[in-house]
Amino acid sequence: MADYRAPIADILYSLNHAAGIEQLLTTERFSHVDLDTVEGVIEEVGRFMTEVIAPTNVDGDTIKAQWHPDNSVTTPDSFKPAYRQYVESGFGAMPFDPEYGGAGFPWLTALAVQEMLNSANMAMALCPLLTQGAIDALEAHGSREQQETYLPKMLTGEWAGTMNLSEPQAGSDVGAVRTKAEPVGDGSWRITGTKIWITFGEHDMTEQIVHLVLARTPGAPPGTKGISMFLVPKFLLNADGSLGERNDVTCVSIEHKLGIHGSPTCVLSFGEGEGAIGWLVGEENEGMRNMFTMMNNARLSVGLQGLAIAERAYQDGVQYANERRQGRAIGAPAGEQSLIIEHPDVRRLLMTQRAWIDAMRALTYTNAAFLDMAKAASDPDESRSWREKADLYIPLSKALCTDVAQECTSMAVQIFGGMGYVEETGVARHYRDARILPIYEGTNGIQAADLVGRKLGMRSGGVIADELDRFSTVADQLHDTEGMTAAAANLRHAIDTCRRATEHLVAVSSTDPASLLGASVPYLRLLGTTVCAALVAGASLNAGTDTPHTTAKRASARFFCEQLLPAAEGWAGAVHATADDLFAIPADVF
Repeated sequence: MADYRAPIADILYSLNHAAGIEQLLTTERFSHVDLDTVEGVIEEVGRFMTEVIAPTNVDGDTIKAQWHPDNSVTTPDSFKPAYRQYVESGFGAMPFDPEYGGAGFPWLTALAVQEMLNSANMAMALCPLLTQGAIDALEAHGSREQQETYLPKMLTGEWAGTMNLSEPQAGSDVGAVRTKAEPVGDGSWRITGTKIWITFGEHDMTEQIVHLVLARTPGAPPGTKGISMFLVPKFLLNADGSLGERNDVTCVSIEHKLGIHGSPTCVLSFGEGEGAIGWLVGEENEGMRNMFTMMNNARLSVGLQGLAIAERAYQDGVQYANERRQGRAIGAPAGEQSLIIEHPDVRRLLMTQRAWIDAMRALTYTNAAFLDMAKAASDPDESRSWREKADLYIPLSKALCTDVAQECTSMAVQIFGGMGYVEETGVARHYRDARILPIYEGTNGIQAADLVGRKLGMRSGGVIADELDRFSTVADQLHDTEGMTAAAANLRHAIDTCRRATEHLVAVSSTDPASLLGASVPYLRLLGTTVCAALVAGASLNAGTDTPHTTAKRASARFFCEQLLPAAEGWAGAVHATADDLFAIPADVF
């Protein structure tokens, strides 16, 4: 298996030409950050992830996280020193509030760090990813005391955080949770219940774990309106802030999974004794609102994981294709075996991965830039406009990138042939690890339902229409670029198809909810692929002077628009269809 090499040039290309980081750094909020500093940080992070984190990936898959009869969980020995160095580096604190030890960098730069961390070891990266969500929730909804007590060590990564949503009977239906919270009378609550699918709910990489738990208070209304959020630490704190007695939180098991073996997915029991002590975050019955504060950035980060694992698998495929000799390529001397990278089908597999990786990076980084611009804008209307765009892109980033990750990691296995199907080459690891991504942080079906149920309705489709208008300008510029005429024509056609599909779904949204939801996944794929095509095309136009790197990026953008984008047209029929065929067969016939 190839060693991971952080793709510094590709990351900087997307930061500069797709996401427009220079515009972001001109805002007052981020004026203390300059482009030279960002580039220096990215290069240093790349070196760190390549040398320190990436070598732990094999141990994560083979040694795995281990549950023990005393209810403890251990990670592979290589994880702990590597994670400790990550904490000491300060990379994880980059985007957070300087008041609590952060550097106040744009979220966009943190996403680039996350990409390299996830490519290096996606299982280990899940620990800081979940901590990130907990930090976001406490920053937005926690009390001043909670923020001052917990955020400084969570920002550094010395303490980890989790999100406790799902329960055995609930799954993605958060409104069905049954975990209870009873007031103690001193401002604390006793939490009792069982939570499942808790990533890094118990482990030995940090001394403290801060659980954010959804539970019901006495007399709470049913469904999602009756959910509250509680902060429940693994260890209670002494008056001086040091760790005290163990809280009543027990890891009763961890899951045996297809992939991400180094990440413990825990079943946590709250209140095996008298009840776990916790404190309300925000107000009672506002837990769902608080949860969505965590979920938005987390969903973007999961989309980024799709990009990251596709990049890792692609690098393996490129190395193998440049080493493996088999068959004779067109024009090669008789009697000599050629490197398989000289065969057209292997080139097709590599170009497809490369083009999608460029597209996923452009999509997720642009999404992060929108979030940053929404925070940086001083004018409320301008801020709202950026936020609308960010909200639109969230389900595209999460769902499209994680679906495509399945395809790209599968292509990497295909390049290896039979050697890809056996574990010794390691490329199958990425294929297995990627499979969880369309499932957690809201399945991709939920993302598609969010797209048509909430995001489509923003200004009655106006947010989407505005983006399509912006992309039409890109298509016009592309048409005037040498060698890009066919790409421009395909982009224009896809934009028109998206316009018709959007207008159709807006029209049926109030009259035919079954057809609207039935069309949601095809529509997400159609719109998401078109957005990706426009973003990589736009980046190629912004790249300026020709260099070997920018020339390759233009070739990748042309390949995407000419050979991948036309497939999006195939989703249009399903978007315009009714749900009749979906329900034409009785359930007991399936």
